[in-house]
Amino acid sequence: MDAVAAFTDTYLPTVNGVTYTVKTWRDQWHARGGRMDVVYPGSDDYTPDDGEYPVRSLPFPFYEGFRLGMPRIPDEVEDVDVVHAHTPFALGLSGLRLARREDIPFVASYHTPTGEYASYITSVESVEDRIEGLSERYEQWFFDHADTVITPSTVTKDYLLNTLGVDTDVTVISNGVDTERFRPVDTDAFRDKYDLDGPLVGYTGRHGYEKCLGDIVDAVAEADVDATLVFGGDGPARESLERRAENRGVDARFLGFLPREELPAFYSVLDAFLFPSPVETQGIVALEANACGTPVVGVNSGALADTVEDGVTGYHFAPGDIDGFAAATRRTLAERETLSENCLASREKISVGHAVDELAAVYERVR
Repeated sequence: MDAVAAFTDTYLPTVNGVTYTVKTWRDQWHARGGRMDVVYPGSDDYTPDDGEYPVRSLPFPFYEGFRLGMPRIPDEVEDVDVVHAHTPFALGLSGLRLARREDIPFVASYHTPTGEYASYITSVESVEDRIEGLSERYEQWFFDHADTVITPSTVTKDYLLNTLGVDTDVTVISNGVDTERFRPVDTDAFRDKYDLDGPLVGYTGRHGYEKCLGDIVDAVAEADVDATLVFGGDGPARESLERRAENRGVDARFLGFLPREELPAFYSVLDAFLFPSPVETQGIVALEANACGTPVVGVNSGALADTVEDGVTGYHFAPGDIDGFAAATRRTLAERETLSENCLASREKISVGHAVDELAAVYERVR
């Protein structure tokens, strides 16, 4: 197995889709006898394991919980066969420098459309547009230096090729789900702990404004279904979501950050997972829900247009269409049993083991 150096701007203790992907791929790689070092922004709240190398970092003032790693190649990272960058920014540049210095293949993953987050920096539309444009031009420059770019969906691949204008090879590999962890489980203890009763719909993940989570509250209000709305996770939009639910008269429960070991029970307890975010490059939580047998009502935009199989693992609605969101929620609840069976039948296809099989093939191809 190849020795790989992975460079990422987000890692433990931060919990998000990028962290999850890097960590699960690393664990799978090690289980197969390979070596995958990880270089990431250090934090006092996480003690690194062997092969994890934190670098000095600073908090990013515009996005709570995100830290900026200082560009550096730790001395311990040596004798590697492939460099894999999971970010185009500071630590991604360190990975590119290592690959060029050692004359070894450079692979980059595209996880996040960074231009979409310009609104966190400024509310001035003209400045926001300029930041988005600069971000896109920089991303094009960075990804054109890779031997191949990995995207988690065909929609994201099309964005790279047709919108950013990337000229390099682009390969689609799903981030994959740990199907040993994410599977249907008994939910009685989870219901008792959080005092949950009856049918449930909900979402878990970062409560970011860019994810349009307020649409969930509005859709549940319009759907007029006999179900409690449950939010797991936390983030800057939480307070506004709580106010919105109160104003709309929606029975909503906010559970806060859930330990990872409770996530299978959270997904399993839901009758439908509601996901209106248009900025996902895959939407790993949708796959986790499917792996637990829970269908997803997802926006027909971005990667969720691919991740959710309409009429198979859930239903789509048009961006911003609250009535359509409500109708898709009602339909999903009505067909819950059949959709759940379809979700469980797709578990092998969406597994992280399958994803790492394809990752190994990419590493072999670029060497």
